[in-house]
Amino acid sequence: MSRIGKKPVNIPAGVKVKLEDNLFTCTGPKGSVSKKLPEKSSVAINDSVITVSLADNDKNNEKFTGLTRTIIANCIEGVSDGFSLNMEIIGVGYKAEVKTNALNLNIGYSHPIIFNIPESISISVEKNTLLKITGNDKDLVGQVAAKIRSYRKPEPYKGKGIKYSDEIIKRKVGKASGK
Repeated sequence: MSRIGKKPVNIPAGVKVKLEDNLFTCTGPKGSVSKKLPEKSSVAINDSVITVSLADNDKNNEKFTGLTRTIIANCIEGVSDGFSLNMEIIGVGYKAEVKTNALNLNIGYSHPIIFNIPESISISVEKNTLLKITGNDKDLVGQVAAKIRSYRKPEPYKGKGIKYSDEIIKRKVGKASGK
């Protein structure tokens, strides 16, 4: 069985979990998250510990125990602590602002780009160029960040664009002038 799948998941105080027909629902101080779990593994919920094991003894299904355990751990961490991603907007005149459930991006196009923010996600803008995306669903936070980044990916010559704050852009040398 997977090394990750063998580890038990502790349920912190204030978090309630429920499993019905492979639909795992977790409720806590940051909200609630529901995820469908793979059918190849079985989940046992005891007092404050969740353990994952194989549903049958088929060796081909061992890989699903680690996946199931990770999905459960992410749900519990999301409703207790939450997830956040930081992004930077780099470029002259590039800026962002939040207006009533929409992110308004001015990133060098002839028109502003308006991104509708999903319900369980909150985006805050600092200094017009720093974005902080927070939410209780790790998948949705990453998906929103990737969508915002896709509007203007960082380019390697000047480094202009939208990037994750911990992302390193490999810079290229521009065209050299001839003699």
